[in-house]
Amino acid sequence: MLGKTYDSEVCSAARALEMVGERWSLLIVRNALFAGTTRYNDFRTHLGIATNILGSRLDGLVDAGIMERSRYAENPDLYEYLLTAKGRELVPVLLALTEWGDRWMAPDGPPINYTHAACGGPISQRTICATCGDVHDPAEVLARPGPGMPPDRAARMLTRATEQLRDSYSADGRHPV
Repeated sequence: MLGKTYDSEVCSAARALEMVGERWSLLIVRNALFAGTTRYNDFRTHLGIATNILGSRLDGLVDAGIMERSRYAENPDLYEYLLTAKGRELVPVLLALTEWGDRWMAPDGPPINYTHAACGGPISQRTICATCGDVHDPAEVLARPGPGMPPDRAARMLTRATEQLRDSYSADGRHPV
């Protein structure tokens, strides 16, 4: 069972969840990205979020470098929350979650269609192999250790990946290339 933090996890997904895995955080980022929401009261109104939760999430997003606070009025001091480059790079994450939700959780069809500003074409997320192109089946994606994996875990992971690859080839009669 995962605790409050993922310090013991050697996984970028777990570390990313530490920053944006709570639903309000992703909805705040979604509204900033696609609705142009930047002000505290607009987030509160549009999301229907409690003020203490909103303040906590905005502070966390600022601390994580996903948003930055910028004063837009004085007396009283009022701030807006602007996405940084790090925050804007969450677009593919939100699009992938939305696409999955449209397929499995939207019986009447997608509530929002994302389109390319330059040409109006529909936007979709794809898993792409940098060598040969599209990955057509999620079962074709294997996890292999990267340079940040501790050596003992990398060895265990390689053993599992080899077994998984061998099992997938024997299951469909293919031979390794």
